Amino acid sequence: MNRKWLLSLLTVLLTLLLVACTTSTGDEEGTNDDDNNTEENENNIDENNDEKKILYLNNDSEPTSFDPPIGFNAVSWNALNNLLEGLTRLDQSHEPQPAMAEDWDVSEDGLEYTFYLREDANWSNGDPVTAQDFVYAWQHLLDPETASSAAFLGYFIENGEAYNAGEADADDVGVEAVDDKTFKVTLETPTGFFLDLVSNPAFFPVNHQVAEENPEWHAEADTFVANGPFQLKEWNHDQDMVFEKNPEYWDADTVQLDEIHWAMVNDTNTEYQMYQNEELDTSSIPSDLADELLDGDDVAYEEQAGVHFYRFNVTEEPFQNKKIRKAFALAVNQKEIVDYITKNLEKPAHGFVSYGFTDPNGEDFRDANGDLIQTDTEQAKQLLEEGMAEEGYDELPEITLSYNTDDTNKAVAEYLQQVYIDVLDVEVTLENTEWNVFLQDQKDLKHQFSRSSFLADYADPYNFLESFVTDSSMNRTGWSNEEYDQLIENARNETNEEQRFEYLYEAEKLLFEEMPLFPIHFYNQVNLENSSVSGIVRHPVGYLELKWADKN
Repeated sequence: MNRKWLLSLLTVLLTLLLVACTTSTGDEEGTNDDDNNTEENENNIDENNDEKKILYLNNDSEPTSFDPPIGFNAVSWNALNNLLEGLTRLDQSHEPQPAMAEDWDVSEDGLEYTFYLREDANWSNGDPVTAQDFVYAWQHLLDPETASSAAFLGYFIENGEAYNAGEADADDVGVEAVDDKTFKVTLETPTGFFLDLVSNPAFFPVNHQVAEENPEWHAEADTFVANGPFQLKEWNHDQDMVFEKNPEYWDADTVQLDEIHWAMVNDTNTEYQMYQNEELDTSSIPSDLADELLDGDDVAYEEQAGVHFYRFNVTEEPFQNKKIRKAFALAVNQKEIVDYITKNLEKPAHGFVSYGFTDPNGEDFRDANGDLIQTDTEQAKQLLEEGMAEEGYDELPEITLSYNTDDTNKAVAEYLQQVYIDVLDVEVTLENTEWNVFLQDQKDLKHQFSRSSFLADYADPYNFLESFVTDSSMNRTGWSNEEYDQLIENARNETNEEQRFEYLYEAEKLLFEEMPLFPIHFYNQVNLENSSVSGIVRHPVGYLELKWADKN
């Protein structure tokens, strides 16, 4: 599609949206055929709009879902984290603080948490937020019929995993509404990061009365009920969304923005042009402009706990062979990718767990476990030759590398395509699809070799490594290893922190010995930001916080 034509179209759409939103809050009888009255009303609209604090952001693409356990990805999280709120909310320092729960007690053995909900915690329709809303939502997260890829986060709860596996009933799950405002949770084992964990959008409450009356409550703006800083005013699917301040939110006085307008543009260059044209208040940095833009006064930089990587489907040829997987991994130079392609100040990844997690000895997990993969083109060639001999290949089967549509993803995929020709003399075909289609195909193991990403759900290295246990919804490689599964199980049940980290170190080393994946770089968050904007918080665990945002 012609980029200038697309930019013009988006400008028109956003302008129409702005006028429509403003008119709906003004004098409904103000439109008629009288020229003078029309001009006066247009002036009133402009004045009303000038008085509003409106933040203009880009969501990249259509959210997967606003049903909390289904919208388990970046294109849903940023919105959900501002429409809904859990028991705790991460603050500006990324630490869990009281949110829907104003206080809690923890038993001496660390297995029982009793949360006391705020008396003034309400839904946007005026209903009180109750303990039953949390019971309903958490059982929904773990219900095998929900098929949530986030269900594994609930395995820390008593019988959570058993219920999700169909081996227990919903009533067996360790969640209880003691009364309307008291919510009790029983855990399988002591979990030191539980208060951090439940700030994740997967654990957000659902208004159970609304959901029982309309299971599709989350699919449209006019049926969505919020309990967070903002409520969903408009949702034009695959085009844009409008949030407005939620007057029912318990801490509404803290919220400074009147509205947030979200575009859905998945091209970084188009996003940047919209930022230049003041149609957006923030923007990613196009890689071809990084050298000139990264030193600007409008650059906002934050670390992020996550990794960009590629998955092999070990159930498809030729990647059932470990040596062939390793050959494709060792041929890649991560530093070249961050220096010359992404150019966003990322750190090249030589392990799966990112920097930022300190072990009991005060050492960063990444430093302690070292570099588990390094570029070695000669070894890559040798491993490919050995792997092909083991499988009886005279030549490799056709190989397709899949990625979700995005200009940076495309550039990295094209780099890999060229590397495999230059280093391994292997031709690789590229294919791209839109995010929701791509994600479902990856979950269904329809991809042979595909681009992926992981953003931490909570602040612990266990979260990175639990993704690759057998049958995990986050695995998406077909890889299964009993020793790995046992190490992760040991780490999950271990209360001695030093020993727990040892299990995790061993697990990551085994992951790279087997190589069902290989990493590219660790994530950060580098954005251009309008100087009139302040208070946007970008949590390392991956979601955006607009509760404290302001615009002058």
